[in-house]
Order: sequence, then structure tokens, then C-alpha cells
Amino acid sequence: MEPIRSSFEDDADMMEIVREFASDAPQRADEIEQYLQSGDLSGLQTLAHQLKGAGGGYGFDAITETAAALEAAIRQDAGEPAIKEASAVVCEVLRAVYVQELN
Repeated sequence: MEPIRSSFEDDADMMEIVREFASDAPQRADEIEQYLQSGDLSGLQTLAHQLKGAGGGYGFDAITETAAALEAAIRQDAGEPAIKEASAVVCEVLRAVYVQELN
């Protein structure tokens, strides 16, 4: 997967908080996997909802889109295979988040 970049990458005022959000992205992917393993769909839905809102706020539309799909799959009781697939996509996107280092 290509690196996922923030639309705020050229906004110096936003980059500090974008970097902080991006640095936590792999941990959020781990949390998704832990919720799946434990069968905690409520926790998974809550995290997906949070990511849906935060992703766009930090300029990562791909996070918003994939987290929205995961949240919808859980809400609509789409079944375990669909929820696992949606979760895998969100994890892949979270692990592809990239923010350029300061020069």
C-alpha cells in the first residue's frame, strides 16, 4: 500500500498535532486487532467511530472512509467475515500513515 499522507502536510501550524496523531496510528491498528480477538464489537465500534471523526480532522480521509465502513459493518451486523475484512482494511491504512519528518 502506498503511504497515506495528511492533506495538511503543507500546513506548518497543523503538522505538530498531525505527527502526534500519525505516531499513534500503528497502536490504533493493534487495538483493532485486540478488539477482534476478544470479540469486543462494542469497543471496536467505538474505536472505529473515533477514527472516523479524527481521520478527517487530521487530514487522513482514507482513515475516515475505512473506519466509517467498519463502523457500518458492525452497526448493520454484517457478520464476522465482513467485520474482519473491514477491520483489516482499516489496520492496513493506519499502518500506511506517513508524515514527513521535519528538516
